[in-house]
Amino acid sequence: MHDYLHVTMDDAEIGRLSSLGLAHIGDCVYELLTRGRLVSSGLTTARNLHSHTVALVRASSQYAAAQVILPMLTEAEQDVFRRARNTKVHGVPKAASKAEYAYATALEALFGWLYLKGQYERINTLYDCIVKAEASDK
Repeated sequence: MHDYLHVTMDDAEIGRLSSLGLAHIGDCVYELLTRGRLVSSGLTTARNLHSHTVALVRASSQYAAAQVILPMLTEAEQDVFRRARNTKVHGVPKAASKAEYAYATALEALFGWLYLKGQYERINTLYDCIVKAEASDK
C-alpha cells in the first residue's frame, strides 16, 4: 500500500516542483503542526481551536516565524527559502503586506521541501524554535 501520509520524493522530483508547489504542501504541513500543537495543549472547543489556528498560520505570524528560523537555516534551506520568497504571486491577502506574504510563502515552501525529503526531525527542530519564540513573546 502507498503511504500517503509520508510522501517522499527524490531530489530530482523535488527539483521539478515550483516554489508555489512546495508552498502548497508546506502550507498543509505547517497547519498540521499547528493544529497538533493546539489540540495537545488542551484547547477543546472547535471555535478556540479554529481561532488560534488562524492566528498562528496567517501571513503575519508566518513572517515572524520565518524571522526566528532564518539564522538557523542550512545553505540548501536558504536557497529554497530565497527562491520561494522571490516568487511572483498574483494576489496578496488584504490582511498581509507583500513582504509578509512573500516570507510566509517561503516558510511554507521550506516546510514542504523538508517534508518531501522526509526530514521530519528537522521540521520538528525548526517548528520547536518557532513555538519557543512565540512563548517568549507573550
